[in-house]
Amino acid sequence: MESLGSTLTATYAHPRPTPTNFLPAISTMTSTYRNRFPHYNLTHSLSLPWRPNTYYKAASNSPSLGPYCTSSQKVSESTMLPFVSNRTTLFTRYTPDDWYRSNLTNYQDSNTSRHNSERLRVDTSRLIQDKYQQMRKTQADSTQNLGERVNDIGFWKSEIIHELDAMIGETNELTDVKKKLERALMETEAPLQVARECLFHREKRMGIDLVHDEVETELLTEVDIILCCQQRMKLHLDKAIAQLAADRAAQHELEKDLGDKQRAYQIDDKCHHLRNTSEGVSYFCGVERVDATVSVPESWAKFTDDNILRSQSERAASAKLRDDIQNLLVVTANEMWNQFNKVNVAFTNRIAETADAKNKIQIHLGKTLQEIFQTEMTIEAIKKAIRDKSAFLKVAQTRLDERTRRPNLELCRDMAQLRLVSEVYEVGDTIQTLQQRLREAEDTLQSLVHTKATLEHDLAVKANSLYIGQEKCMGMRKSFPNTLRLVGFC
Repeated sequence: MESLGSTLTATYAHPRPTPTNFLPAISTMTSTYRNRFPHYNLTHSLSLPWRPNTYYKAASNSPSLGPYCTSSQKVSESTMLPFVSNRTTLFTRYTPDDWYRSNLTNYQDSNTSRHNSERLRVDTSRLIQDKYQQMRKTQADSTQNLGERVNDIGFWKSEIIHELDAMIGETNELTDVKKKLERALMETEAPLQVARECLFHREKRMGIDLVHDEVETELLTEVDIILCCQQRMKLHLDKAIAQLAADRAAQHELEKDLGDKQRAYQIDDKCHHLRNTSEGVSYFCGVERVDATVSVPESWAKFTDDNILRSQSERAASAKLRDDIQNLLVVTANEMWNQFNKVNVAFTNRIAETADAKNKIQIHLGKTLQEIFQTEMTIEAIKKAIRDKSAFLKVAQTRLDERTRRPNLELCRDMAQLRLVSEVYEVGDTIQTLQQRLREAEDTLQSLVHTKATLEHDLAVKANSLYIGQEKCMGMRKSFPNTLRLVGFC
């Protein structure tokens, strides 16, 4: 492809030097050429069939004007044709008819241009008015839509505020009930400890009093009831903690949604009150092509409605749980109080039985002591009687011994001899009988002493049982919490 302004021979014969000065670019369009030189045919160079002679000659006379005319190209002037002036042409450019037609054409073009311009002005004025009215209507519609949007946001914001206030109130009420449940649960520790200590102290009973009586049965039942109440309280306490977490989660969603609604309300209200004369309006090119929306009106309304429905559901569950906890506190308090009264009644009856047994033991012990004294006196009397009978036996035996010294036939078995022998036997039998009775009396005394020891031990056992029942157990059970404390009010 040849560059403009260069010759064919120069392109192939010599290397192209770097030009230092350039003429302004000359258009080579055919239409441009014809408009500038319409009155004659241009004479072309043999080497450059498309270059006019006038330009080439001027460039050759002033080599600095030609873009590619250098000494290395060595273009000879003999190759150029002589310049022919326009005044030497043998024909005119236009005819008079051409001149008149040209004027008429210019008049018509002028009329057409003015008519088109006038119509354009009228259409433009009407277009401006129409577009202005259309823009005003469009802006009014946008303002109305923004106002409706502000009203929608305000409606849902009021709904959220109403539900949020209700949820906050419900959360506070459930928190109070939870604290009451915690206090009631703490109050059950004291009765449980009292019941267990009563069982522990009753293990210190002695002997026969270590009996599995009604008191022990009721105490074990009381421990089971308190543990069961504690288990139910802990279960409802866990439910209350979980429900509070759910309530706070729903409340957080409402607060977050309310914050977003308030921010959107401020922005849309500001946009609703913006006018053409307002301050702060400016161009934001391309903002209409940015779609940062994440929801549509249906999903937007459904999101808030779902939050409100979730809050209402959690609120209903919380109210039901509060009622269950209140009922549980009343039921458990009644159960523990009823069992507490049963244990106290059993303790009272058992203490009364023990006291009665103790009184009876004391009566028998007194009688036993009196009988021991009498038996001891009897033993002393038997011993004295034996001592007294010994003197009679000595006299009778001494008489018999003396009579054995009678001489010869004087040793006669007379009535005196027979009577003395009989007397000795009678006194011996009497002493033997008294000795036997003495042994029986001593055995009776031993039995009475053993009975006395048994009664004294049993009396000590009963006294210990009464001390445990009255002082230890019943003394502790006076500190049983009242109903208000068991339901968590104190």
